[in-house]
Amino acid sequence: MRGGGSGRPSHNPESMDMNTASPLLQVRDLVTQVATPDGARTVVDRLSFDLKRGETLCIAGESGSGKSMTVLSLMQLLPKNLARVAGGSAIMNGRDILKLDEGQMRGVRGRHIGMIFQEPMTSLNPILTIGRQLAEAVGSRSGLSGAAMAQRCKELLDEVQISDAARRLLQYPHELSGGMRQRVMIAMALAQKPEILIADEPTTALDVTVQAQILALIRKLQAENGVSVILITHDMGVVAEMADHVMVMNKGKDVEHGPLREVFHHPKDDYTRKLLAAVPRLGEMTGTDRPKRAPAQARAEEEAEKAAPVLEVDDLVVRFDIKGGILQRPVRRVHAVEGVSFTVGRSETLSLVGESGCGKSTTGKALLNLVPWSGGIRIGGKSTRGLSRAAMRPVLRDIQMIFQDPYASLDPRMRVGDLVAEPLVIHGVASGSELKDRVEYLFRRVGLSAEQMRRYPHEFSGGQRQRICIARALSLSPKLIVADESVAALDVSIQAQVLDLLQDIQNETGISYLFISHDMAVVEQISHRVAVMYAGRFVEMGTRAQVFENPQHNYTRKLMDAVPIADADRERRLFLPNEGELPSPVKPLDYAPPLSVRREVGNGHVVWQEAKVA
Repeated sequence: MRGGGSGRPSHNPESMDMNTASPLLQVRDLVTQVATPDGARTVVDRLSFDLKRGETLCIAGESGSGKSMTVLSLMQLLPKNLARVAGGSAIMNGRDILKLDEGQMRGVRGRHIGMIFQEPMTSLNPILTIGRQLAEAVGSRSGLSGAAMAQRCKELLDEVQISDAARRLLQYPHELSGGMRQRVMIAMALAQKPEILIADEPTTALDVTVQAQILALIRKLQAENGVSVILITHDMGVVAEMADHVMVMNKGKDVEHGPLREVFHHPKDDYTRKLLAAVPRLGEMTGTDRPKRAPAQARAEEEAEKAAPVLEVDDLVVRFDIKGGILQRPVRRVHAVEGVSFTVGRSETLSLVGESGCGKSTTGKALLNLVPWSGGIRIGGKSTRGLSRAAMRPVLRDIQMIFQDPYASLDPRMRVGDLVAEPLVIHGVASGSELKDRVEYLFRRVGLSAEQMRRYPHEFSGGQRQRICIARALSLSPKLIVADESVAALDVSIQAQVLDLLQDIQNETGISYLFISHDMAVVEQISHRVAVMYAGRFVEMGTRAQVFENPQHNYTRKLMDAVPIADADRERRLFLPNEGELPSPVKPLDYAPPLSVRREVGNGHVVWQEAKVA
């Protein structure tokens, strides 16, 4: 990609005197190879692009397209003995950084090129405080130590809008939320005021509200410091929010590049068009009564309305005691879910939406007795209150769960065919040839072949692993599936395929879903009804049309406003304020939750507001 850029002068006084119109970084014919049992395989294939000062280049594409391998090659962070740069050049400040030795590269990393990694929890050292890790990022060459170093670290946290920065310096990574940890990573990447900031999927695992804040923060810091940005993402909505130029990668190759509007309005490659078409767009369901792939006729829904609910939840409460002291007695209490009530009908999808920590996943786990709870839960009309593990087993045939991370929920030592067969064996549903035939049918049903049953989880892509999890959840023909962020980590095209599969199964079998998500655009496509959660409570609930076309609660509107839109002409949101984290669910033992006032908007559309104390 050549040309473009904002032409801002470099802010780094140590960089070489260069014409601001010339590229800050010139990559030519980059080739990266990885070792396989069958020999070297090319994962980055003759890639060339320019990055100008102050410009944002977005490298887009699905997982496995070579995006991360490209920047790891530039930073010389490839896993040794497994991958290598096999050719090409990367000229920055008159030097080919691909030819530098490790000692020279240590002078480039952080000082000239900073990097934000995808998962901050695995990138931060869990046994060091935030202050210690920031001090390491600032570096000994800064000449700072003691109180001066502590002040500089506090300033960095202030720059990335972390509240109570002095206290955060003394905390450990596990004590911070995902959004805060990502802000720490940004602070570390900018600690030495680099000329280039590389952000590798920096918002993939974040809620849409936190994602919007992080993206706005990167734009703000870029404008203030004149830094150039290479942003890696598979989300074309994020591309539209951030990019000056776009490079689309597929199978290690640059299949399309150019200015943002040119790529979005006149895509030349079929792969680019596929990526853009797969992006769920908030508002595209306006005026429709049913989910995107629901049958044209509403007969199934009319029959479902007459049937008894598959799931009934009354005043669900989930709390966890935190113990301390020598006797390990309860000292505080986590109020995870407070007074939640809802029903799910046959062939209905009820979506629970909200930010991380609001209680969505805990609600889903309570339905399967995976966490202690109080209140009322009835599945297929049968109460599960007080049931032992043995008594709960037949109930679990009617309710199954799809977890967020398919790789973590599949035993890596078992073949996937055995994993799908396991529930059938445990419940004594099938054996022998009948079991084999049933598993083969389930594999075909989710778009996989019978030949793949003998493979292990690591031999599949993320989308294929999620299909295996869906097959396992369907094995017992349940009445209800709890899908907990089941597409959150998938590329948009794979996400669309999995969502289509879930809806096709619902249309054919009449199964019901409790769909847990923080992505409002996805929720709009798949839902019949929507419940919005905040700090352990429902704040709004209604049909898809009611909640999305006439939102009543401020928090609902905030979630929808934060969704990135894949529209190159849309005015970008500037410098969103950091509105802070959700209220902490950890309370004193004598804490009494405030009452919520229920208000009927009309025809099942309900809003809850916290009661005001006189």
